Amino acid sequence: MTKKRVAIIGAGPSGLAQLRAFQSAAAKGEEIPDIVCFEKQDNWGGLWNYTWRTGLDENGEPVHCSMYRYLWSNGPKEGSEFADYSFEEHFGKQIASYPPRAVLFDYIEGRVQKAGVRDLIRFNTAVRWVSFDEATGQFTVTVHDHTKDHVYSEDFDHVICASGHFSTPNVPYYEGFESFNDRLVHAHDFRDAREFSGKDILVVGSSYSAEDIGSQCWKYGAKSITSCYRSAPMGFKWPDNWEEKPAMEKVSGNTVYFSDGTTKDVQAIILCTGYKHFFNFLPDDLRLKTANRLATADLYKGVVFANNPKLFYLGMQDQWFTFNMFDAQAWWVRDAIMGKIDLSGVSKEQMLADVKEREAREEVDDDVKYAIRYQADYIQELVAETDYPSFDIDGACEAFFQWKKHKAEDIMGFRNNRYKSVMTGTMAPVHHTPWKDALDDSMAAYLQNA
Repeated sequence: MTKKRVAIIGAGPSGLAQLRAFQSAAAKGEEIPDIVCFEKQDNWGGLWNYTWRTGLDENGEPVHCSMYRYLWSNGPKEGSEFADYSFEEHFGKQIASYPPRAVLFDYIEGRVQKAGVRDLIRFNTAVRWVSFDEATGQFTVTVHDHTKDHVYSEDFDHVICASGHFSTPNVPYYEGFESFNDRLVHAHDFRDAREFSGKDILVVGSSYSAEDIGSQCWKYGAKSITSCYRSAPMGFKWPDNWEEKPAMEKVSGNTVYFSDGTTKDVQAIILCTGYKHFFNFLPDDLRLKTANRLATADLYKGVVFANNPKLFYLGMQDQWFTFNMFDAQAWWVRDAIMGKIDLSGVSKEQMLADVKEREAREEVDDDVKYAIRYQADYIQELVAETDYPSFDIDGACEAFFQWKKHKAEDIMGFRNNRYKSVMTGTMAPVHHTPWKDALDDSMAAYLQNA
């Protein structure tokens, strides 16, 4: 019997989780499908594969990275730790709870280096189109190998879309943008807070990127930060040179007009206005169309595309948990493809009913604590149906609850707190330098004396 062929689109944290899931089965002596992972960048890591580039990359592809220098984790690592690969295993010791980008990338990379899955990835290879043939039951994936400048197609029994949804910016228009006299940039293209030192800046938005980019600019010497919101302010106890305003209405020259009738002159506008689920390589009948929410549209169990259950999506939810949620999804998808989980008896109507139930349950309460618990229950549900190592999800939730409390107490100092690993039971050390004074985000500086 011919082995199944499986295409994975993307070698970021979700795609790497899927490779690790299949490798885990192979390590136990199970026969796994033929796996091909297509990655348009020249290295793995997805968003965590930092680049100074914005706009287009060296191959003319849209730059995937939305990360910036000096980015630190904005949530405790104890909530995202791999169940099968702890921070202590990777670094040989426990580290502080809020690592910078370079440290987290090293951790993500360490697990897949140990698993030995790099040969399954075709780098510098952008997926151009995916089609499905009802007659054969196969997908045709057309890609562009930039290294050889060669376009080709291959057939697969399953496709797993793990291309992420935080790389295509949502860029609103406001009257006067075309005549703004200084820097106007979306968070996706923000790279270095030092660029805004000594400047009055406006941060548009009230979610996590607005909070973090504004904080970075404050840390590296912005003269003042103004943030504006459409629905509700972030409401933290900001430093004296940070104020929150209601919605921006227009811009004239360097003057921003707000809905409360006030104005502010600024030298930079940073749009922290979110991202789009964007899959320009998929036709309408295969393309996920959803908002950034905990219960994604049309995905049974959060991963199976109800309109074609041979197609799977990973990591498409809004996220509290990250790496270990991607793992739970990847292990479940692996087992569905390998026949350990039988989807043949689940009708499209049943799949869509599952989606509706998840949406209804999400909408019961918009409290943050409820949302964290909701996603924890989702992870527990998937883990219970596979052999992914069970872990203390309640303990991870508690780390998130403490994180929210610490942010409310001190938005500029919450990263100085520490939490206990739910994988090893070890308490993280206090970082050697308070976050606001830690201006060097390199791995060497972070791990110094750790």
